[in-house]
Amino acid sequence: MTARAPRTTARPRLPLSRARLERATAGLQAPLAVVDLDAFDANADDLVRRAGGKPIRVASKSVRCRALLERVLARDGFCGVMAFTLAEALWLARSGFGDVLLAYPSADRAGFAELTGDPKLAAAVTVLVDDPAQLRLVDEARDGGRAEVRVCLELDTSLRLLGGRLRVGALRSPLHSPAALAEAARAVVRRPGFRLVGLMAYEGHVAGVGDRVAGRPLHSGAVRLMQAAARRELAVRRAEAVRAVRAVAGELEFVNGGGTGSVQRTAAEAAVTEVAAGSGLYVPHLFDNYRSFSGSPAALFAQPVVRRPGVGVVTVLGGGYPASGVAGRDRLPVPYLPEGLGYDRQEGPGEVQTPLLGPAADDLLIGDRVWFRHAKAGELCERFDRLHLIEGDAVVDTVPTYRGEGLTFL
Repeated sequence: MTARAPRTTARPRLPLSRARLERATAGLQAPLAVVDLDAFDANADDLVRRAGGKPIRVASKSVRCRALLERVLARDGFCGVMAFTLAEALWLARSGFGDVLLAYPSADRAGFAELTGDPKLAAAVTVLVDDPAQLRLVDEARDGGRAEVRVCLELDTSLRLLGGRLRVGALRSPLHSPAALAEAARAVVRRPGFRLVGLMAYEGHVAGVGDRVAGRPLHSGAVRLMQAAARRELAVRRAEAVRAVRAVAGELEFVNGGGTGSVQRTAAEAAVTEVAAGSGLYVPHLFDNYRSFSGSPAALFAQPVVRRPGVGVVTVLGGGYPASGVAGRDRLPVPYLPEGLGYDRQEGPGEVQTPLLGPAADDLLIGDRVWFRHAKAGELCERFDRLHLIEGDAVVDTVPTYRGEGLTFL
């Protein structure tokens, strides 16, 4: 089944209350995962508003549901997909997505053989390159395929201080300076069978780090200072990099930047032609820590109560779904509804059972549900094979996740 097209007439949004969730899913068995379409669509509208007229490329790893990718791309303001593996990019292209940017380098030789052997796939998919060795790998994998490969270069966005001795930002591309980007562009232009069409620069230390963390005012202030300095430095360097690449390769089809946490600021840069976002559609709990925007939680999962070990404690089935990144409490799902529940510090969320403590536990019976928010967005879909889509007080559709379609790309 596929998600319904966006509504053409607006109606008042209902709050995402426990009562509403229970009414909508009364006939369903937990564990289960839901997406509230009222919140999903409102979040999409907010992203478009923040993008200020520049198109938004949807980060598929933050959605991992083909029906919901189709839903958001049917809305004004969204155009194209940002994939996370070559296998996923090819699958999306075969499924009818006509503009897929692979946002990470790949060593998938079988995938490159398929890409270069099919002109239609090659026209729909753009691959990321930040090293000439990646171009050689593609050529070695061609297996007779002659289709021209669309290439995007990635600029390293990290902020470097103290003469480069201090680095702030993810360890991604080795191409930091405009001169390095220009040299990489020359390597692409000189090599037959490749065409340079775009430039990408993801500032994860700005877009993916919250600057308003509850209970940590000094940390939050330091993050804001760092991000302000990073934005100023990157805006200048990104514009110079774009000019340097265009001097080698001519006009580019796109210059991609940003992420959910920095959409409005990245879109304000003249050199950027499109922004990327995905997590802002589901709004997992890590995105509660931003001053610049506030979204509506749209994706939740429910676990059933299976034990009542004592006063002030219940145990739910499963729930141990940590998010990727540096291990810490902020990577754990958050018990959301009913309010007033937290983890036992001696156990935390477990693979097969999770004890929850708090006054609300005494009002829960065996078989009742506890609703959680994941720390990140699309990673939730690796735990569930379907999403129940809620509109108003009802489930209006049930759609497969990538996992539900038998696909586990990473």
